[in-house]
Amino acid sequence: MTSRSYDVLAGAPDSPVLLHVPHSSRVIPPDVREGILLGDGELDRELDHITDAHTAEIAAVAAATAGATPWRFVNRLSRLVVDPERFPDEREEMLAVGMGAVYTRTTHRDALRPAGFDPTPLIDRYFTPYAEGMAAAVAGRLEATGRAVIVDVHSYPTGPLPYELHGEGPRPPVCLGTDAFHTPPALLDAAREAFGGFGGLATDTPFAGTYVPLSYYGKDPRVGALMIEIRRDVYMSEPGGPAGPGAQALGKALAALVDAVPTHPSA
Repeated sequence: MTSRSYDVLAGAPDSPVLLHVPHSSRVIPPDVREGILLGDGELDRELDHITDAHTAEIAAVAAATAGATPWRFVNRLSRLVVDPERFPDEREEMLAVGMGAVYTRTTHRDALRPAGFDPTPLIDRYFTPYAEGMAAAVAGRLEATGRAVIVDVHSYPTGPLPYELHGEGPRPPVCLGTDAFHTPPALLDAAREAFGGFGGLATDTPFAGTYVPLSYYGKDPRVGALMIEIRRDVYMSEPGGPAGPGAQALGKALAALVDAVPTHPSA
């Protein structure tokens, strides 16, 4: 299934796993670009910093390698259009640095959009349909398998950027983001095993939490979730450079995590 802003790539019918790749794209529609204050060179540099480059390719390697192909939900647009993982209201702590569902500031806290910019049209056009699509994808896994396991695939820079609210913490090669309600211990243990060969990992530092559609968040224990945050020097040249051999190795590690998730909820 394809929409204007995301792709849903089918996996095995009995796989509960949904790899979510929200921040890998650099694509900004021309009419959205018109509302961004940065010049072309400045925008390219901002995209270098803010994009989780090559994470869609890492997820693709995992899908091709795993014994039971996971489903994939991949954002086709840059997070500078909308960030589908933010809360769309005052619950979002990143509003403090101009990075709610629609960013008004850059990674270096410079102006991205004009003062008084109204985010509502972008929320209506992109954020809401994306959220509905992700909720439908989760519903599909629940209907088919009795549960859904969302694995969020992200990356982050080796050094903290000015926008980070919690950038003072450790920055391990792999960060595992968890949620007290949605991350079962067995899923976290499987991720630690799968990603244990990259020089170190930690939980919820420098980024914490994981993404679950709001219609399920904190409500449905059948929906499991875990965030994988990969430090970019593990697999690419920073900022915005090409992928190296680490990307293949990370894709295979992600496949090992997928394979550690049993296909039946009673298993």
